Amino acid sequence: MLKTIGILAAAAALSMSVNVAAQTEGADQSGRISATQPVRNIVLVHGAFADGSGWRGVYDELTKRGYRVTIVQNPLTSLADDVAATKRALDRQPGPAILVGHSWGGTVITEAGVDSKVAGLVYVSALSPDAGETTAQQYEGFVTPPEFVLDTHGDGFGYVKADMFRAGFAADASDADAAFMRDAQVPINMSAFSTKLTQAAWRAKPSWAVIATDDKAFDQRMLQHMAKRIGAKVTEVAASHAVFMTQPTVVANVIDQAARQVSQKPR
Repeated sequence: MLKTIGILAAAAALSMSVNVAAQTEGADQSGRISATQPVRNIVLVHGAFADGSGWRGVYDELTKRGYRVTIVQNPLTSLADDVAATKRALDRQPGPAILVGHSWGGTVITEAGVDSKVAGLVYVSALSPDAGETTAQQYEGFVTPPEFVLDTHGDGFGYVKADMFRAGFAADASDADAAFMRDAQVPINMSAFSTKLTQAAWRAKPSWAVIATDDKAFDQRMLQHMAKRIGAKVTEVAASHAVFMTQPTVVANVIDQAARQVSQKPR
């Protein structure tokens, strides 16, 4: 009987030891992610004039590689609203994540990326203001190509001008895809570009940048300047501003690289 009790006690002690070890590897008592937990979660943030459906190709590439992918649907009503939508997505992640933003989504991940679950940032032809700066300030000293023309309505919400959409946004998409994106545009409240950021996640988190060399939404010098300023590891690809949709393998490869190269630091 005593021998049986001793065996049961030893088994219980072993079980407790295993559980403690597992908790230590995953998260500490405060819920912070440990440095040993691999990054297997990806959060994708779309930009202005689009929605999350454009990430489908990137989603397919990453899920095939075993990643858990969440796509944010930004309301595009204000920076605060888009950051809130992104934070809700981050709250759902079971561990550290790579946060990815396209175009205006770069501004969003710059503000939201200070979240403790974010291990790294990927900017896909994206904006990256500093804390205290507005998105609009990023354009100062640069000339946006003439193909990119906005149509701002009386309520302050803007679209890409319909007859210029393909040339300015999705020149390398098929006729059908470009037409669908044009007609499915999500307008952005243009005042969001004048909102000052309070955070700049790239100052503390490692960053990567995908630069579309045929992007007509930005001056190429502007894209290079922003990537250099944040210290991003740059990948260039011949693509339009819709690079997140037209070059999903290239974009997924960069995200995969980021996830492999970072680990979540305990805070």
